Amino acid sequence: MILEAVILNVKPGLESDFEVAFKEASKIISSIDGYLSHELHRCIEVERKYLLLVKWETLESHTVGFRSSAEYQEWKKLLHHFYEPFPTVEHFEEIEI
Repeated sequence: MILEAVILNVKPGLESDFEVAFKEASKIISSIDGYLSHELHRCIEVERKYLLLVKWETLESHTVGFRSSAEYQEWKKLLHHFYEPFPTVEHFEEIEI
């Protein structure tokens, strides 16, 4: 399992619109092969800051399967205009302790 973690900074005044659009976009990402689950969290201390966590079966499920799909183009149309600056996406693997 791979965890995708992304800090999303939404442009001022667009938080409600972003949250509505994200609900629609959630239907898109959840239909992708290799998708396991996702969560969106709103930061308590910093306005307009969100944390997106997505679990994928493999790194390629996200970087190849999703990003090269027609669904990703729809995801981009729904969400990418909300971000400033554009987010950095990072992937993590679990360490057994």
